[in-house]
Amino acid sequence: MGQKVTRTDFEWVYTEEPHASRRKIILEKYPQIKKLFGYDPNFKWVVSLMVLIQIVMMFVMKDRSWPIILLVGYCFGGVINHSLMLAIHEISHNLAFGHSKPMHNRLFGFFANLPIGIPISVSFKKYHLEHHRYQGDELKDTDIPTYLEAKLFNTTFGKFIWVLLQPFFYAFRPLVTYPKAPILLEVINAIIQIIFDAIVVYFFGGRVLGYLLLGSLMAMGLHPVAGHFISEHYMFKTGYETYSYYGPLNWITFNVGYHNEHHDFPAVPGSRLPEVRKIAPEFYDNLPHHDSWSAVLYDFVMDPDVGPYARIKRKARGLST
Repeated sequence: MGQKVTRTDFEWVYTEEPHASRRKIILEKYPQIKKLFGYDPNFKWVVSLMVLIQIVMMFVMKDRSWPIILLVGYCFGGVINHSLMLAIHEISHNLAFGHSKPMHNRLFGFFANLPIGIPISVSFKKYHLEHHRYQGDELKDTDIPTYLEAKLFNTTFGKFIWVLLQPFFYAFRPLVTYPKAPILLEVINAIIQIIFDAIVVYFFGGRVLGYLLLGSLMAMGLHPVAGHFISEHYMFKTGYETYSYYGPLNWITFNVGYHNEHHDFPAVPGSRLPEVRKIAPEFYDNLPHHDSWSAVLYDFVMDPDVGPYARIKRKARGLST
């Protein structure tokens, strides 16, 4: 491991990220894990039900006051929409219909995206797969905060504000640090989403669209389900760059908390990730992990030794060290 710079800076390493090597070792010992690869046939029905719930909620929220819109958006609608964002995460790995039907996955991603209100499905896939392939890469892993973020939000109050604004950093950071030309599917995703949003406003009013949009934004900020953004790769223990969460919120987030297991085996759908840990417990039980996403958010804000800088970074491939 590389020498630590300062506790107010990023920790640099020049070694291979651990998941590829651990995957190889685990599969040599437990080749039966390959039977877990593939897609979950129930996944599309769960996602469709969540979309249907939000459509029903449009009727429920019509003509409601703004305080009710915000309260229900934070406590209910935002949770559903965040879960749909994590469904899009599953879809980005072709886990809705399998790798043999990539276009089926893309189209279903458009559908899952509708209640979120913002077109994210295609763009997320474009950057997320590189997060897996180049985890910690200072250029290609856009999950890592910029130095400006680390310096500006390096106090207790600053980290609180950073958590509140996390959806904006998450959305716009890639456009600044690693911009990519839009592809046709992104344009289609945006057109479909704009048409859907316009239909919502026309038939239900702007407040209902606010319920969808504000719920999505609030549930990505200071919200228990948003704890996974920080729990996954921020160093709460020096030298460990990926952390799993084994708490109850996995039930409504497609087991995204099983994050070491997911990075080791991205071809395994979320519903089967607990089986990976069950088959190979000696590889996961001794790793540091989280039991509460709410505690993660609290510790991130209050602990002076944790912040946006608490990440392991690797020199971009092709750059000198």
